[in-house]
Amino acid sequence: MIDIEDSLREMMECEGALAASLVDYLSRITLGAVQTPRGPDLEKVAYGDTDVMRAKLSTLELLGYDPERLEDIVITLDTEYHLIRPLSQRTRQGVFLYLVADRVRVDLDAARAAMRAVAHRLDV
Repeated sequence: MIDIEDSLREMMECEGALAASLVDYLSRITLGAVQTPRGPDLEKVAYGDTDVMRAKLSTLELLGYDPERLEDIVITLDTEYHLIRPLSQRTRQGVFLYLVADRVRVDLDAARAAMRAVAHRLDV
């Protein structure tokens, strides 16, 4: 098990990472955050992207899908990727990892793999 700060630092080791956070989407609270000067305001991210998580989980429920099937959500912007990964063991408790990365510099598959590894070991 790793703690929140260690997990976020590990995610920031991805080439091109700009910001990483752990968010409780039920309360919209940021539980931890690490970022470079180029990263976005992670408090606003926590507030806004909770709606993204809620909408996706609601859609899965409408379809009759188990919410545990959700691996991650990738949002593609012109210069950045925003990745959301619910902690699978805590999907119903409302906790997700968030990573913002420079679209040119990041290896998207490697970033997703790093988030998956952190999510499995994170002790929240």
